[in-house]
Amino acid sequence: MKTPLPGSSVPLSFEHMSLRIPITEILPLKQLPAAVLKSVKYAQIAASIAEVGIIEPPVVIRDRYQHDKFHLLDGHVRLDVLAKRGEVDVVCLVATEDEAYTYNRRISRLATIQEHKMILKAIEKGVPEERLARALNVNIGSIRHKKNLLDGMCPEAIDLLKEKHVPINTIGELRKMKPMRQIEAVGLMIVMNKFTVTYAKSLVAATSDSMLVSPKKKIAGLTEDQISLMEQESATLDREFKTIEKDYGSDHLDLVIAVGFVKRIIASARVVRHLAQFHPDILSEFTKMTAIRRAA
Repeated sequence: MKTPLPGSSVPLSFEHMSLRIPITEILPLKQLPAAVLKSVKYAQIAASIAEVGIIEPPVVIRDRYQHDKFHLLDGHVRLDVLAKRGEVDVVCLVATEDEAYTYNRRISRLATIQEHKMILKAIEKGVPEERLARALNVNIGSIRHKKNLLDGMCPEAIDLLKEKHVPINTIGELRKMKPMRQIEAVGLMIVMNKFTVTYAKSLVAATSDSMLVSPKKKIAGLTEDQISLMEQESATLDREFKTIEKDYGSDHLDLVIAVGFVKRIIASARVVRHLAQFHPDILSEFTKMTAIRRAA
């Protein structure tokens, strides 16, 4: 089966045709851990394939030396399910870029957004919502909720979240904000590495009404001045987080260099004996520093 892709004057990341490839000719880039094979998500994907087939083709790239061999960039679970079902081939998109991580930046690693995209594609192909609900082992209300998951989200915020594991209800909180504030809030979540619903609600609470889709309800017991002060404190905190984010990269590099230097120092038995005899406190700190870095 071959499906022509739209032509373009811009260099494409994929070949013009999708390709039906024998599964034995596709080499996965990783082994699926046992935990993944036993996960609910794996079972959902297996049920979905059994019910409606492959909706989003796996992505492969040709081997540099054997062009009839392919390396799997995306779709390890789908390929594993197909192989266990006894399928002999699968339609794939063939990437042209020779770095797996380059393609990985283009795709969604967020389970909820991946599911959202899959549901939309299935519905576009005429798959009934009831059938999708059976395939994903969820109720019909959940399917309708996920179908409308990104309504009200700006593209920039979606792009920032595409590789993050974000609860559906967190996205619901973000949708209460206007686009510019969504981007700011998502940036804070990424800096803090915190995507919980509670944190999202706190960001909404600290957002001025002018940056919300609908004005928030007044908090009982707080005056207008107190609410305004909270919003000002939130804005200050936003700026501080952004400063920390900018400084983190250079500070981390300095730390790596310093720890590497210390490791070379204490690799010498003579230096260690000298420090142990005359500067045991320094040796203790050097040892702690390298131990913490290894743990990190």
